[in-house]
Amino acid sequence: METTSQTVLNEYFWKRHANPKSGWSRTVTLPLLIYAIIGRRWKLLLAVIVFTIINPLLFPVPDNTDAWMTKVVLAERYWRSHETDIGLLNILNLANVPITLYAIYAAYRRNIGGATVATSLSMTLKFAFVAALVRRFEDDLSEFD
Repeated sequence: METTSQTVLNEYFWKRHANPKSGWSRTVTLPLLIYAIIGRRWKLLLAVIVFTIINPLLFPVPDNTDAWMTKVVLAERYWRSHETDIGLLNILNLANVPITLYAIYAAYRRNIGGATVATSLSMTLKFAFVAALVRRFEDDLSEFD
C-alpha cells in the first residue's frame, strides 16, 4: 500500500515524465548504453544510467497532453495504475526483455552486429508496444488532463 508521501512522489514523477522531452530523450539511452559497453566507456555507461534515473525529474510538467510521447507516458501510467489486462500487447512488452538482455550481452562480447540488431529490434518492439498501448487507452487518457 502506498503512503501519502509515496503517492505525492509518484504523482510528481509521472506528471514531469509526461513532458515529451523526457520520453524522447530517453529513446537514446539503450543505444548509448550499448555503445558504452562495446567501447568500455565506463564513465559514459554511468552517465547513461544516472540520466535514465533522473530523466523524469529534469523536465517541467507539460502544458497539455497533445504530444504523442505525452500520450505514451500517460498510457503507460494508466496501464500500470489500473492493472489493466492488455492481452496480446503484453507479448511485445515481454519479448523485449530477452532481446534487450541479448543486446547487452552482445555488446559486452563486442559483437557489434548482434548488439546492433538486438538493439534495433528492442527499440522497434518498444515503439510498437507503446504505440499500441496509446491506441488501446486513448479514450481513457482524458482522465489525466
